[in-house]
Amino acid sequence: MNLKKVIKYSALGLVAVLATSALVACSSGKSASGKKTIEVGTVGTTKPFSYEEKDGKLTGYEIEVLREIFKGSDKYEVNFNKTEWSSVFAGLDSDRFQIGANNISYSKEREEKYLYPNPYARNPLVLVVPKDSSIKSLDDLGGKKTEVVQGTSTAKQLEDYNKKHSDNPTNLQYTDGTIQTIMANLADGRTDYKIFERISVDTIIRDQGYDNLKVIELPSDQQPYVYPIIAKEDKDLQKFVNKRIKELYDNGTLEKLSKKYFGGTYLPEAKDIKE
Repeated sequence: MNLKKVIKYSALGLVAVLATSALVACSSGKSASGKKTIEVGTVGTTKPFSYEEKDGKLTGYEIEVLREIFKGSDKYEVNFNKTEWSSVFAGLDSDRFQIGANNISYSKEREEKYLYPNPYARNPLVLVVPKDSSIKSLDDLGGKKTEVVQGTSTAKQLEDYNKKHSDNPTNLQYTDGTIQTIMANLADGRTDYKIFERISVDTIIRDQGYDNLKVIELPSDQQPYVYPIIAKEDKDLQKFVNKRIKELYDNGTLEKLSKKYFGGTYLPEAKDIKE
């Protein structure tokens, strides 16, 4: 074999080795910096938690908190992925995502499948109705129509309501629509009420000018926290996120971001933020 062929085949062999190395690196989730890339799944339409700016960049309270969580880490870096609500969980199940973040509250069913770190926001549930509605409280929902997204905590709450009130259940209309679409349907009179988190509701009513809607406070035991959720096996990541949320809580960063995106301090109680 002449020298030109030796050089040719050696070069091809080097290319093959480098390509294989690149594939291995990608499959392990390592970036060029050597850090593990944490892929976050989010819907990106739940303002002010997660939404797109005019230039298409994702922002919002949860996005910016997660950026702060991974800022300066020598082990992890973070990347955000816009997806459908159901795909957030499918992505966690398939290891496409390591974190799901989209105004996610606690549920027993989710805890069986995913890891919950510290909460990073408090988002009280409220009842939204037209100003001329006869609905005054949860006791008045029988026979009334609302839209829910299957698998959400609100849907589960109302499904449980119907089990207890089978003689006069509320009318659940399942949808894949965003909360913006659901609120628009309520404002247009297509539905009778919506139970949802206060922060998102206040933002939509203000931004869309829904002057015909009013917000009714719910009992204090209906006050969910907001969490990022983590793939079940990644306890090291859970430990890291817990520590960083505690640090950001203590140094005032969470309060600063809460005021910026929520217009007030909507944080968990200090006793619920652990090392």
